[in-house]
Amino acid sequence: MDEARASRAWRDDELRDPHAHADKPEKVRAMFGAIARSYDLNNRVHSLWRDQAWRRFAVRWAEVRAGDEVLDVACGTGDLAQAFARTMAARVVGLDFTREMLDLAEHKRGRLPGEVAGKIEYVEGDAQNLPFGDAEFDVVSIAFGIRNVKEPARALAEFARVLRPGGRLVILEFSTPRLAPVRWFNKVYCERVMPRTATWISRDRSGAYRYLPRSVGTFMARGELEGAITAAGFGGVRSRALALGICACYRGELPG
Repeated sequence: MDEARASRAWRDDELRDPHAHADKPEKVRAMFGAIARSYDLNNRVHSLWRDQAWRRFAVRWAEVRAGDEVLDVACGTGDLAQAFARTMAARVVGLDFTREMLDLAEHKRGRLPGEVAGKIEYVEGDAQNLPFGDAEFDVVSIAFGIRNVKEPARALAEFARVLRPGGRLVILEFSTPRLAPVRWFNKVYCERVMPRTATWISRDRSGAYRYLPRSVGTFMARGELEGAITAAGFGGVRSRALALGICACYRGELPG
């Protein structure tokens, strides 16, 4: 690994609390760029093919209406944006700050039916400084990305800004299971099994799959994230545990 790439890889001492690291945005961007080509495969394998079902649940919970405009933040390779484009939505924008992910999303869009692909556009940008006007969207979503943002509260405030009154926010994020046996299994799987197998599949040298369990374990608990969503101005905030609490879906609505 050259010196520049080594400086962007996660070291063991930095992973004690990756959210506190000053260079977190740059490291996260480099990390996702490094694993982009194997990202979908690792998602399928290491969620036991449940990740797409979680995204379908998020789309249902967003309650998309005919003509809605949807923004999917941290869209990655476009799976959730594509799922929204299959609804009655009129427009779906996928935003990510990793170019390699967006390139793959564009490639996948080319394989979709024309009426679905035509709804989607992809934009490179930052969740904390969205390149959109006020009250431009009816739905904002982010799947497994809010913990990768340097300042989640700032991103949540941006989500509220770009939503129209009555707009819905839907967040998918990993969680800590409440049932002790499930919590034990998930800890062993995420901290010992998954980092090895995912790193082998991706040939990754950025530390991405060591970052993942640490970023989940040191992020906000479900109640804390619900509180942060409420503090950003959303009402009716609630969450639903999925896969026995391995991940959770959050929903809030902008008053009005």
